[in-house]
Amino acid sequence: MTSLQLSAKEEMVEKFLDTAARGDLPQLSSLLTHVPSLLNQTGYKGWTALMLAARNGHRHVVETLLSHGCDKSRVNSSAQTAHDIARFWGHRHIAHLLQGTGECRRVLPGPDVAPQENYFSRETLDRLSGKRTDVAWLEAKRSDPESVYLLFSNLSPLVSSATEDDGSELRLCRFRYQVVQDLLQKPSTLIVFLGVERKTAPPSSGPDPPAWFALSTDEDPSELLKLCREKNCSFPTTPNRDLLKLSEEEAGVLAQARSVLAWHSRYSFCPTCGSRTSVEEAGHKRSCLNSDCKSLRGVHNTCYPRVDPVVIMLVVHPDGEQCLLGRKKIFPAGMFSCLAGFIEPGETMEDAVRREVEEESGIRVGEVQYVSCQPWPMPSSLMIGCLAVAVTTDIRVDEHEIEEARWFTRQQVMAALLRGPRLPLTLPPRQTIAHQLIRHWIGVNSNL
Repeated sequence: MTSLQLSAKEEMVEKFLDTAARGDLPQLSSLLTHVPSLLNQTGYKGWTALMLAARNGHRHVVETLLSHGCDKSRVNSSAQTAHDIARFWGHRHIAHLLQGTGECRRVLPGPDVAPQENYFSRETLDRLSGKRTDVAWLEAKRSDPESVYLLFSNLSPLVSSATEDDGSELRLCRFRYQVVQDLLQKPSTLIVFLGVERKTAPPSSGPDPPAWFALSTDEDPSELLKLCREKNCSFPTTPNRDLLKLSEEEAGVLAQARSVLAWHSRYSFCPTCGSRTSVEEAGHKRSCLNSDCKSLRGVHNTCYPRVDPVVIMLVVHPDGEQCLLGRKKIFPAGMFSCLAGFIEPGETMEDAVRREVEEESGIRVGEVQYVSCQPWPMPSSLMIGCLAVAVTTDIRVDEHEIEEARWFTRQQVMAALLRGPRLPLTLPPRQTIAHQLIRHWIGVNSNL
């Protein structure tokens, strides 16, 4: 019965799309009157009735579909809107009806183009947030000989490398309870429960997976190094560079641990009344010790680890063949990157993109498309990656924000991606979302 109903629906959609393609306005209007849900249905390769009418130059059908409120910003499997299709086939009168959202959309990739997973984003552990208030379970896991401890000093994790060469991959040093039990007893030690290792076998088989903890201490770093039996151990001093040498799996763990510890380092005292705060929920909450403090009533972002949202965007030229990149004075020579900025209170992601781009470069932006996001634990940001289409092209740099901004052609960017730092243009490291946004744009056909 279900398959018959599905076939009938598909037949109705096919009939509706065929009517639009043929320009049969009376039949199309009749179908819409009886079945309004047909309006934005799609057929082969994502084509809608509006696209088919635009393809064949049926102005009255297009006008009728628009009057019913059809979505003219939809794209087919080739990332074309009805506006793109009308322009391609020379139906200028229809393109004029459809101009607006679709005109910007044509330079952006279709929604079916998946971005690559970003560095710091891999979820290696099951966070088990429900266990953060289970005191007995946490106590048992803290003293479990199989539990894993990551050791931090001044927000820097203890790591080891295969060689002393700065270019080698780093690895987080893992400690067991027996090694760190003395540190756990010290009042100044902070312990954060990170989660348990994800099991590949069925939940009912085998022992419980090991729990992971981040341990932060103010002990002398040189003394802490003596706890490590691995070679070439150290606490990295340049996190923006050194922490990009971890594996994808360990980078995901580090992102959670460092961000939570950074929050603790700033909220030892209540920002509401100035009293001391205590650690709760396995390191994922702080509560004011002043019973009269209003932070104890309701939900406050000073009580839980905060995340600062940041938009980072690759601005695409209206011709679809250039992108806007900027550089700060602190960047290495020749390096350009995507523009970025914090989202302000009461501001949407799209509006933040438009505001930041105009403030830094003088370029006004229209269409904004979300691509992917990346946790950035320096100290605790969520980088929200977007593509945006420029509606103006004259650059006027705010030198308080950035040093320079330029339009770069697709060929220039491709050369920088393929041949690296030997060229005048250098791009950010592959671990950054800026690099991945640029690669994402290069990897799709943006000029339709």
